Amino acid sequence: MADHALLSPSSSARWISCPPSARLCESIEEETSSFAQEGTDAHALCEYKLNKALGNEAVDPRPELEFYNEEMESCADEYALYVMQIYHQMKNDGADPLIAIEAKLDISSYVPECSGTGDCIIVSDGKLHIIDFKYGRGVLVEADHNTQMMLYALGALGMFSSLYEIEDIAMTIFQPRLSNISTFEMKREDLENWANQVLKEKAQLAFEGGGEFCSGSHCRFCKVRSTCRERANANLSLARYEFAKPPLLDDTEISAILIQAEELASWVADLRGYAFSVLIGGGHIDGFKLVEGRSARTYTDEEAVAKAVKEAGFDPYEHKVLGITAMMALLGKSRFNELLTPFVFKPRGKPTMAPSSDKRPEMIIGKQDFMEETT
Repeated sequence: MADHALLSPSSSARWISCPPSARLCESIEEETSSFAQEGTDAHALCEYKLNKALGNEAVDPRPELEFYNEEMESCADEYALYVMQIYHQMKNDGADPLIAIEAKLDISSYVPECSGTGDCIIVSDGKLHIIDFKYGRGVLVEADHNTQMMLYALGALGMFSSLYEIEDIAMTIFQPRLSNISTFEMKREDLENWANQVLKEKAQLAFEGGGEFCSGSHCRFCKVRSTCRERANANLSLARYEFAKPPLLDDTEISAILIQAEELASWVADLRGYAFSVLIGGGHIDGFKLVEGRSARTYTDEEAVAKAVKEAGFDPYEHKVLGITAMMALLGKSRFNELLTPFVFKPRGKPTMAPSSDKRPEMIIGKQDFMEETT
């Protein structure tokens, strides 16, 4: 569900790290996209599936979903199954858990005018488990100290702490299209200490438009990421890098440059996107202009083309098996696995460089292995 408050949980990573960005972005309209509507549709289907699994009455939203397909159906089934597994596990542990679906959470005791919606909250004496469904496939979302989830946890504590003695908190990101189920656990005491010692101060600064601008990974979803001067200064510092006197860079220098270059490339892409929007809107950017890009030839009437080629004695059609992604979309995930698992092979990936923070295990290979992989 979209969150448009000044200090929303979904944008908390940004306004906690860069408090003045909240007011700076306040007057800029939200960007709408088909991806956002696709996510809204997927959440509606997840809500329905989970209610049905619990035996609750629910209206089937599928006839009204703009982006409904077999993949969305499969992801919603996986989500409902996962939630029910957590629910039954808590029952097996001797608890009598309560499930709240799409719960409205008040977080204003820590963050001014802040509220949110928890996709699924499971609570019992001793334990609070919050599960957030993410349908996006572009960016992998981790639960570890995820501020959006921590704000949801604070809201859930406010809702249920008078009914349950909660000590342990689990926060799970369920992101099926990236095969990502990420869970982070912390003690209630630690969460409340963070809220009182860090969150409240940052939230008040952000609400008042105070604090210092700070560039970082949180800039990715900032509305002013393309024109922010602080981000520009941080990235332009690469051009002012104080190189050592020897003619060759050492490995430490190369590491520092590569780390910053990742953000630099993202910043340049944002700048190009902004400049293009100015030009396409009739504006002017010194040194740049709009030109006609390359285009590919297309048929005006494919049926007429096919008929003409057939009459000439040729076969106008390609004949090949659908790719794995297209075949899974055709059959559905479960049917695909049932029919084709014996025929699917995933070769070892070629070595690629990634940041040390990447969750994939490090490849340990010798020089000869590398030569064989890349030749």
